[in-house]
Amino acid sequence: MARVEDCLKQELEELQKQLGKKQTFEDAVFSLKFLLQEIYPSASPSLRKSFYSVICRVATILKTRYTAPGFWLAGLGLFEQAEQLVSDASEKEHLKACILQAREHLRQLHNPSESTSNTSNGGYLFEGHLTVDPEPPRPQWLVHSNLLTTAATLFEAESSQGLAEDNNTSENAVSLLHELITSLDDVLPLIPENDAVPRRVPPASKEVVAKLPVITLDEDILAKLGKDAQCAICRENLVVSDKMQELPCKHTFHPPCLKPWLDEHNSCPICRHELQTDDHAYESWKEREKEAEEERKGAANAIRGGEYMYV
Repeated sequence: MARVEDCLKQELEELQKQLGKKQTFEDAVFSLKFLLQEIYPSASPSLRKSFYSVICRVATILKTRYTAPGFWLAGLGLFEQAEQLVSDASEKEHLKACILQAREHLRQLHNPSESTSNTSNGGYLFEGHLTVDPEPPRPQWLVHSNLLTTAATLFEAESSQGLAEDNNTSENAVSLLHELITSLDDVLPLIPENDAVPRRVPPASKEVVAKLPVITLDEDILAKLGKDAQCAICRENLVVSDKMQELPCKHTFHPPCLKPWLDEHNSCPICRHELQTDDHAYESWKEREKEAEEERKGAANAIRGGEYMYV
């Protein structure tokens, strides 16, 4: 009997690995539903915990990686089936919460206008994935830039169509103009000088990313990381056999999580260490900034040294 349970646990571990790939996610969920129906009612407490752990993994992956309705429908079916079978009160409550979240996500997919307003209070779409954390606020210079662009577009439409033809256009333009005027004190300081134009960090060099070492977590490594160790990008708890990619700063992340993050931010999510890019102009600018910063520090130290001489 113990050997049979060991085989079933190995099968659950294999299904858990398949959940991490889009092409095998749904098949893995359907296999899990079948095993849940056939095995769970007569399973030992230890095996039931293994089932519950994999089901929680499904919920985590849905919240952090996948937004397509097919994935969430599969997950919803699994949560509903599991909720009927589990007897532990805390597990049942957690599964009920997963069911509500899955239904809410599917409802938002059918009502995009509601989904847009709701994501401002929770996660936001990043590289096709729904993040856990709220979307960071846009910088003020970008807000005002968008406001100016929209106002210019509306005024152009108004001049070409005439005021009498479209009252809504006129009202929107006046509203935007009023908003710009009231925030003028904020706009002017944010207009950058030529040498201070905000620069978007280019993606990390593909060659550099390809050379980043990948390690497979074993029990010893996981013990050093701690039982609650997570991937800082997807917030998913780490388990034995997870593959992790290591940055030069020694922080590690799931490879499927790290690549889109580096494409968008090109910095370590934990310490903000920046990787080399293929953009020579940006690298030259970064080097000049580094030299200028060193000169500023040297000047500041010289001033402080002069002050000490006169004290």
